[in-house]
Amino acid sequence: MPRVKIPRKSTSIDMTAMCDVAFLLLTFFILTAKPRVEDPVPVDTPGAATQVILPETDIATMTIGGKGKVFFGVEGFEVRKQLLQRMGEKYKIGFTQSELDRFAVMPNIGVPMSQVKQFINLDADQRKAFKAPGIPTDSVSNELYNWIHEARVVNKNLSNKELRITIKGDSKEEYPTIQRIIAILQKQEVNKFSLITTLRGK
Repeated sequence: MPRVKIPRKSTSIDMTAMCDVAFLLLTFFILTAKPRVEDPVPVDTPGAATQVILPETDIATMTIGGKGKVFFGVEGFEVRKQLLQRMGEKYKIGFTQSELDRFAVMPNIGVPMSQVKQFINLDADQRKAFKAPGIPTDSVSNELYNWIHEARVVNKNLSNKELRITIKGDSKEEYPTIQRIIAILQKQEVNKFSLITTLRGK
């Protein structure tokens, strides 16, 4: 008796649904990804054995490097706008809406208040080439103290949460510089802050 031949079926798979899912995932990751912000000065952070993820909101970062230069940045477009307005009022400098909008997208600031207006009006390439002197930390002008204080007030008004302070310092930075920053924080009764480090390999 002859064997019954089973007809072979096509093995093609409809990939339309798979392509849709792939493009949806790709779009999701592109829209939710946060671009990596370059440090204003090269910073080689010290190593640590433990890892704690920092929040993405209600956080301010002081970057210290380049032989004592200090840069200050805070998260949130509206926080930055209101922060610059308050600093302008304190130092009697008027900022236009365009300048406030430009400052809102800048990740950090590292110039004295007398140069802020000029720095904001530079285009992106000029800003990269500009050698920022850092925010003054001396007790005479108290500029860093005021940036931190006003940022804390603005953040409290907008989100009703305490601003988390972080310090990102170069591992080769001299201790007196870091000590001066900590003293500025302690003047505002900020005794809890985070030090940004690199996870050390086991």
